[in-house]
Amino acid sequence: MRNGEARRAKAGGSAGPAAAPADVRKRLLRAATEVFQAKGYAAASVREIVEAAGVTKPVLYYHFRNKEGIYLALMEPAMAEFEALLRKHAERTGPARERIEALCLDAWRLFKRHLPEVRVMYAIYYGPPQGAPFLDFDRLHLAFQNLLKRLLVEGREAGELSFGRTEDAMWALIGVVNVAQEVELCHPEMALGEREFRRTLGLVLRALAKPAPEKRPRKKTKGVER
Repeated sequence: MRNGEARRAKAGGSAGPAAAPADVRKRLLRAATEVFQAKGYAAASVREIVEAAGVTKPVLYYHFRNKEGIYLALMEPAMAEFEALLRKHAERTGPARERIEALCLDAWRLFKRHLPEVRVMYAIYYGPPQGAPFLDFDRLHLAFQNLLKRLLVEGREAGELSFGRTEDAMWALIGVVNVAQEVELCHPEMALGEREFRRTLGLVLRALAKPAPEKRPRKKTKGVER
C-alpha cells in the first residue's frame, strides 16, 4: 500500500472529514459482527463488511490485514475478558455460596455485554465447519466448570452446602446460566432481567444449602423389617 493510500485508509477511506482510527475500527468491527451473524464466516466477504462499514477495502486491510484478522479482533477481546473474570473469581475469598452467586452473575453480565460476539460464536461453534480461525471456546467453558466445582467442594467442606455428586450440583448451576443465555439469544422478549436471574439462581443455591435428610431407623413389625 502506497503512502497516500495508507493515509486514506487510516482516515477511513472516505471523501468526507477524516475519521479517528478508533472510530473506523469500531465501525468495521460492528459491520463484521452483523455480516458474520447473518452469513456465517465462510460466506461473509470483505466487500460486504467494508460496504456495511462505509469504508473501502484498503481501510480494512490497514487495520486488520484480512477477514481472519477482523474475526480474531472481534472474538479474542471477549474471550480474554472472560478469562480475566475467572482469574478474579478464583482469587476471591469469603463464603463459597456468595462466591458462586457472584461468579454466575458476573458471567451472565459479561454474556449480556458481548451478546453480538456470542451470536457469532454460537453460529460458528454449532454450525457447519466454516474455515474460521480456531479459537478454543471449549477451554473457557471447561475452566468455568472447574472453578464452579472447586467452589462447590469448598462450600461442602466448610459446611455451607450439602449435596451428593459435585458434577450434579455444577450442572444444576450451569443450567440456570445457560438457560438464561439461550432465552436471551432465541426469545429476547422473554429474557430474564437481573432480578429474575438472581431469583432463579437462588432457588438452586438454597437447594444446595439444605442439609441432607436424616436416615430414620426402619421399624420392625412382627419380626419383619419395614
